[in-house]
Amino acid sequence: MAEQYITIKSVGLNNNCPECYSNKGLKLTFKQRFVETSFYKSITPEIKYEMDCSTCNSHIYPVKWTDDIERVFEYHKRAFTPKQASRHLKKSSWLAISLGIILVLVGFATVLYIA
Repeated sequence: MAEQYITIKSVGLNNNCPECYSNKGLKLTFKQRFVETSFYKSITPEIKYEMDCSTCNSHIYPVKWTDDIERVFEYHKRAFTPKQASRHLKKSSWLAISLGIILVLVGFATVLYIA
C-alpha cells in the first residue's frame, strides 16, 4: 500500500523565521494524504501542515512558532479548502467484483438446475 502526501497549497510568509530571523524564507505547505493500493486510489480527508525556511534550510516545528506565525497560520488554515475525499476503484477491483458476481450467479443457477 503506497501512502504519500500530495501538496495542495504552498504559501510564502513574510514573518521572521524563529531559527535565522530572516523574513523572506518561510513557506507554509498544506498536504493531503493519498493512498494507492492495487485495488483502489483514495484521497483521504487527513491534512498535514509543514513550515520550512528556505534561508536556513530548516523545518520549523509548531513548538517554535511565534504568536504572529500562529495567527497567520490560522488565517491560511481557514482560507484553505482541501480536495474532497474520494475513492477510485481500479480495473483489478472491478474484475474481482465481476468475477464474484458471476460465481454467485453460476452457483445459484447450478442449485436451481439440480433441484
